[in-house]
Amino acid sequence: MPSAVLAAQEQGPRTFANPILAAPAQDPQATLIGDRYFYCESSSEGIFLRVAADFLELDRAPRQRVWTPPRSGPCSRNVWAPELHVLDGRYFIYFAADDGANANHRMWVLASERGPLGPYRLQGMLETGGWAIDGTVLPGRDGQRYFVWSGWPGRTDGQQNLYISPLEAPATLGGRRTLLTSPEHRWETRGMPICEGPQVLQRGHRTFIVYSASASWTADYCLGMLVNDGGDPLDPNSWRKAGQVFGRNQHTWGVGHCGFVCTRDGEDWLLYHAKTRLRPGWADREVRAQRFGWSPSGFPEFGEPVASGRPLPR
Repeated sequence: MPSAVLAAQEQGPRTFANPILAAPAQDPQATLIGDRYFYCESSSEGIFLRVAADFLELDRAPRQRVWTPPRSGPCSRNVWAPELHVLDGRYFIYFAADDGANANHRMWVLASERGPLGPYRLQGMLETGGWAIDGTVLPGRDGQRYFVWSGWPGRTDGQQNLYISPLEAPATLGGRRTLLTSPEHRWETRGMPICEGPQVLQRGHRTFIVYSASASWTADYCLGMLVNDGGDPLDPNSWRKAGQVFGRNQHTWGVGHCGFVCTRDGEDWLLYHAKTRLRPGWADREVRAQRFGWSPSGFPEFGEPVASGRPLPR
């Protein structure tokens, strides 16, 4: 057999096809730690991690449970959208949970000092000033960290905004919430006016928050983007809305709640979930991956979602 063929076989397949995790799977978040990717997910049974040398092969990685919710109490039910973050050499998982009543959804924090696989201990609830889900960490240019999440403007369901607060310590917010943005455009209000699932990208002097918009159970769920050109993250005037940056097309629907992965080779990848059916619902969501690039002016270019099953270069 020619040496070139042998080399290609040793390198493995050169393409992959979506999905990388079949339904039901949603709210993807992967973190590169050392030479392994740690993928965080949840179910009614708790919070799990998958560990893989290649995030495109997460479906082969067994789920390892790192936290089991209590049988009752304020964080015992509806555990949503966990995220693993490494802060000052320690490992933290931020997640949303409630006691069975959606109005009581809040952000919670787990911590591990031994390693990303735990054991994790519950640190407590973040004081977000009300209903909160989808929290993430934003690293500031001055060393200050910030926490960004989705919350209700009042005490009742019907609209979700994005809020920000200084992160004084990994489990402590350093001030009241500041409104970053509200759903105002048509692409943000289909089904329900919603801004949620914030994720952070930073390049050069700019910080981007890519977020999900419109109702998550619909085919119109999409991604929008905020841009900060180096201003104070706590000043709403430092952010401008760039519009919808990733949405449905003729073969892919309900694209949203993304995550980002920068590989060991410096490639930038978008992880997101999409629906497999047009009718409303959550059970048909699957996780997909797609490489993205940058414009000459320094903005991310996500393109369009690629059809499930189509070969893509690894």
